Amino acid sequence: MPIHGLRHTHAVLLLESGATMKFVQERLGHKNITITSDVYSHISEKLENSSVDGYEDYMNSLMS
Repeated sequence: MPIHGLRHTHAVLLLESGATMKFVQERLGHKNITITSDVYSHISEKLENSSVDGYEDYMNSLMS
């Protein structure tokens, strides 16, 4: 696996484990957080499901 593939996997695993986008940006050395979020925020089904679940839980808490 090329080094870029390892870097990419590392970033995704960090995000899936709950690391903030800011932490991942600094860890990868991106000058701008937009680069990090554009590349990594939409690539993981686990991240998407987690975001949807979190939103759903929050909305349910408002309704109770």
